[in-house]
Amino acid sequence: MSAFAALLLVAGALLLVVAAWGVITLPDALSRQHAATKAGTLALALVCLGALLLMPDGEWLWRLLLILGFLLATLPVASHLLARAAVREAGLEREIDTARRIDPAR
Repeated sequence: MSAFAALLLVAGALLLVVAAWGVITLPDALSRQHAATKAGTLALALVCLGALLLMPDGEWLWRLLLILGFLLATLPVASHLLARAAVREAGLEREIDTARRIDPAR
C-alpha cells in the first residue's frame, strides 16, 4: 500500500512540474490557464490521495478530503473567471457576441 501511495505522490509531483512548465512556456493566457487548472487539479488530487494512503488515521482523512473538496469546488470557477478576463483583455467580446448571434447554440 505504501508503494502505491509513493507512486501517487511521485506522479502528482511530476504532473505539478509539467503544469508549472506549461504556465511558463505556453504562448497565450487561455493556454496557460488551461495548464494551471486542469493539470494542477489532477496533480494535487493525486498528492492528496497518496497522502491519504500514507496517513490513514482520522485526523488526516478529513483534512485531506476537505482540501480535495475545496480544490474541486474552486478551481473550475477560477478557470472560468481567468478565461473571461483573458477574453476581455484581448478585446474579443464583440467577436464572441457576433458569433452568438450567428449561431445561438454557441
